[in-house]
Amino acid sequence: MNIEWVKKIYIYLFSAVGLVLLIIGGVQLTNLALKTWVFTKADIYYNYPAPKVISEKENTLKEPDPKELEEFQKNDLASRRQRQAANALAMILVGTPLFLYHWRLAKKSL
Repeated sequence: MNIEWVKKIYIYLFSAVGLVLLIIGGVQLTNLALKTWVFTKADIYYNYPAPKVISEKENTLKEPDPKELEEFQKNDLASRRQRQAANALAMILVGTPLFLYHWRLAKKSL
């Protein structure tokens, strides 16, 4: 096999990988934007944490405070959104130079 074919396969393969990273990152950011501003209830999970044990001796249970539960849910939602945004931006930041560099190499080799 000629070394030129190996180079071309490498260049096109890494161009494709960069493009896929860009697409996935863009889809994730679009998804996040839609959940944040358009479909605002799509990212809310209605789960109720287990009651807290007040006393080990008496095994008395107490329901969580509604304000405490609401604060927990807000913080959890913000945390999930930030993780998703960081992941999507990382894919875009890695995918963009990877794609552009290898695509320019591919265009030169034509």
